[in-house]
Amino acid sequence: MPVIAIVGAGPGLGIQIAHAFGAKGFKVALVARNAGKLDALVAELHAEGIEAAGFTGDIGKPETVAEAFTRIKERFGPVDVLEFSPADQALGATGVLEVTPETLQPQIDFYITGAIQAVKQVAPDMIAAKSGAILITTGGGSITPVPFLANINIAAAGLRNWTLNLHNELKPQGIYVAHIAISAWIGAGHPGAAPDVIARSYVELYETRAEPELHYIALGK
Repeated sequence: MPVIAIVGAGPGLGIQIAHAFGAKGFKVALVARNAGKLDALVAELHAEGIEAAGFTGDIGKPETVAEAFTRIKERFGPVDVLEFSPADQALGATGVLEVTPETLQPQIDFYITGAIQAVKQVAPDMIAAKSGAILITTGGGSITPVPFLANINIAAAGLRNWTLNLHNELKPQGIYVAHIAISAWIGAGHPGAAPDVIARSYVELYETRAEPELHYIALGK
């Protein structure tokens, strides 16, 4: 059975991505900081007959991410699909005229450095196997920025750039890399913004591998 690792797993989009890939026969490895939250998510997946396990790891502490992926490989074997979609509301948003190095750097460390560290854990095995997929998620501001989220948008745009470069680098080696930008208030009532609906687009993107980028838009009522 193939393995998907979801970094930044939570009760919204993350668990629905787990359900969507689990329904396709994937074993699911969930990575997040909170062990209690992971236990609840794993129990939900087990109730649906999906083989899953949680692994604690903090994006802000690279050594814990490396340790989590070592445990994933010991439990499930090499990762076939990496999905990266963490969020940290505590970092805070800064408007475009108020951005400072002090408000920007934590966003860069969290999103860009975090993704780089996560990808480093799976890329060698994927390159050796000449197969695999890496799906990197950001907010829609990585493509269409909004002024009041300026510091987040800068980091997200940088992550998008790196992801698209990674796509160009790894595609000849049989590895699919895609960036997903979500312009949606997830779970806020719009039918297209329901987490399970968005999650299905991840599976479709993985299966078709048609494009290196998806801008998922669902903003209206």
